[in-house]
Amino acid sequence: MASSMLAIGLSWRQVLPAIAVGHFLIAIVITLNGTIGAQLHVPFPVLNRSSFGFYFAYFSIISRAILAMFWFGIQTTTGGECVYQMLKAIWPSIQHLPNHLPESASITTSAMMCYFLYWLIQLPLLLVPVHKIRWLFNIKSVIVPACWLSMFIWALVKTGGASGTSIYSQPATIHGSKAVWAWFAAVNSALGNFATLGVNIPDFTRFARSPRAQYSQLLVIPVAFTFFAFIGLTVTSSGYEIYGKGYLWDPLTLIDQWDNRAAAFFASFSFALATVATNIGANSISCANDLTALAPRYINIRRGQVICALIGGWVLCPWEILASAIGFLTFMGGYTIVLGPISAIMIVDYYLVHKKKIDTPSLYRPKGRYRYTGGVNMRALAAVVVAVPPNLPGLINAINPKINVGGGVYPYNIAYLLGFTIAGTIYYTLSIVFPPTETLLDAPITGEDEVEHKLPSEHDEEGSIDEKKGPNAREDIVEVP
Repeated sequence: MASSMLAIGLSWRQVLPAIAVGHFLIAIVITLNGTIGAQLHVPFPVLNRSSFGFYFAYFSIISRAILAMFWFGIQTTTGGECVYQMLKAIWPSIQHLPNHLPESASITTSAMMCYFLYWLIQLPLLLVPVHKIRWLFNIKSVIVPACWLSMFIWALVKTGGASGTSIYSQPATIHGSKAVWAWFAAVNSALGNFATLGVNIPDFTRFARSPRAQYSQLLVIPVAFTFFAFIGLTVTSSGYEIYGKGYLWDPLTLIDQWDNRAAAFFASFSFALATVATNIGANSISCANDLTALAPRYINIRRGQVICALIGGWVLCPWEILASAIGFLTFMGGYTIVLGPISAIMIVDYYLVHKKKIDTPSLYRPKGRYRYTGGVNMRALAAVVVAVPPNLPGLINAINPKINVGGGVYPYNIAYLLGFTIAGTIYYTLSIVFPPTETLLDAPITGEDEVEHKLPSEHDEEGSIDEKKGPNAREDIVEVP
């Protein structure tokens, strides 16, 4: 992220504030949507029905599932590179392993072996229940920062303080209005880094003991990302001074230069751990929730994660995408033009339109309160239709710079903020002019009383819940948290 910002002509003094501002803004979105999940205890695919309608919610769900599968494969490829560096530290001869795959495969034999090993190692972690996986993140939160700080100290010791060298001595190469637009583009890049989590954070916060348990994100996200961006700049700058092989932005490329095999193994292991945690948190679990909502009769969270691992890890051939489909990667990164409006509609709907008064059991009923018009909330549809097009010319130009879109590139520099603002404003305005009266409540309905009333006590006979439908026919209440 920092390297892309420097590449467009910004100085490091402009880059770090852009990263801080972008992550602070997205932290607000994450916390607001996360609070909804913590209060209602429902995942994103279910929550989205209250604002988009029972069936239009599938637009968000399918979009998120497809993105998650692609990014799962790409992250797994990165994990395979970590395994390669770990094996190289233990078995240096892996560098000379013969390649038996053709050039058209876009991957070597050793890389495929490491990819398969990483995929295999990560698979059992996908099968751990969501509410029991926290231990992995606790371990990561200790090991990974320790690695980063070690690399930071190494960089300072090797160069005697990198602040006066290389990257930190480079001034900005653009000025005036170009610099302003470039800075906003940098902020938008930082926003896009967590845009998907801004949508599906309820998948995790629904397990929170209270909404306050996730308020720390407001501080942790901007501080952590800004600090580690600073470390990344320092280590890269020092690597340039030490090895003189250009700017090695990929930490694994930098590790490849090290002679200390123990340090290389530990650093690569920490990045592998960070990658698997990201893959589980941002992609695997989220995709599983989406697939469960699409086919609840056949898919649960665990099966959904396995499907994501198979399709994202193998069917999509992510090494092919990384090798040739640069435009497609740009498209996936630019998908924030849709994620921004989705987040805005969810936030405005819950806090401003429904004022936190949601009928939770109805979120599970196709013909319930949130059916709207044939399962589609026309207000949300209109907001998306209006908010997305202004950013399309810039996205097209980003995918293929040969297509000249004139001034259309500028809105794309603030794609997330623009889409979020337009969608939120349109949705709120339409909800005021055409209020969804059938969904407006005087008080929230949690469904807890219904569950207590309908669930059998220990003295009831089996099958006494509903003699007409059978003992297992409790579709109105079994999924209510």
